[in-house]
Amino acid sequence: MLFENRWRVFRFILTLDHLLFFTSKFVGQLVHHSQKADTAEVRDVYERGNDFYNWFLGERMVYTSGLFENDNDTLEAAQDRKMDVVCRKLHLQPGQDMLDIGCGWGTLLSHAAKNYGIRGLGVTLAREQKQWFQEVNAKQYGVEGKVDIMCMDYRDIPADKKFDRISSLEMAEHVGIKNFQTYLLQVKDLLKDDGIYYMQIAGLRRAWQFEDLIWGLFMGTYIFPGADASCPLGFVVEQCERAGFEVHSVENCGVHYALTINKWFENWIKNKEAIIKTYGEWWFRLHVIFLAWSTVIATQGCSTVFFITMNKNRSAFDRKGNWVGEFPIAVQQ
Repeated sequence: MLFENRWRVFRFILTLDHLLFFTSKFVGQLVHHSQKADTAEVRDVYERGNDFYNWFLGERMVYTSGLFENDNDTLEAAQDRKMDVVCRKLHLQPGQDMLDIGCGWGTLLSHAAKNYGIRGLGVTLAREQKQWFQEVNAKQYGVEGKVDIMCMDYRDIPADKKFDRISSLEMAEHVGIKNFQTYLLQVKDLLKDDGIYYMQIAGLRRAWQFEDLIWGLFMGTYIFPGADASCPLGFVVEQCERAGFEVHSVENCGVHYALTINKWFENWIKNKEAIIKTYGEWWFRLHVIFLAWSTVIATQGCSTVFFITMNKNRSAFDRKGNWVGEFPIAVQQ
């Protein structure tokens, strides 16, 4: 209904509220992105309640795009496939140390530790996400003692240890344009010279249309405040290369995100009664619009998600050993 009729349901216009948001809150986020402000905004979003997120993310509790072979895939199969692709792109080996920045509920690290034998460290601002990991994921995946999660800002990650592999799945958007280069330099310093960094980042198309702007203002107001580094691919790649990374592969997986969000939407609708009883009708209706509209936006290419694999541009990295035989996702299915 939204895909076919949204222009009749909604008026896509700029209002005084948009202007006030843009000139005050958005510009403030863009300019400052202080640790205190980021912690307050991001933690508030992800500590809304584990039940709240479970009602649409499902049992895997992965708040990033899955990978689908066809429309009939379950959300769980798509997320398991995505996590396995990430692990293979990182060329994980038993005994390696892996850092996941913005680890969420720890599902990727749990998957990697169980199936690839790594030692994992996750970083998140949300205390409830760590609690879910300890009470659910660590036990279900059997990774107690193999994976640890710290509640802290990414800027506070101790610099005394270097990692074989680093990942960040749809977290880098939150560091902001202002801090993006500093963040990448920090990742490079934490990564061993022969290591691999995988970044999964949501982005917008450069040739934007008016609806893209209205949708972006909606998302910045209600869903992901401060995620202003959701940029076109050119910005992201230029920043990575400037920081001293060699970009090996980039894949546009927006169509997979559309399918993922649609699955989240179906879960949300299915749990309507419990959601309204616990959080009220406003939160339910807000996320109906968020999930339905985001499905449309991703379907038509306004937004997307990029899977980016890179290494430090150093001679110590074994390019031949790592990249010969490395194929795109479509070939790896």
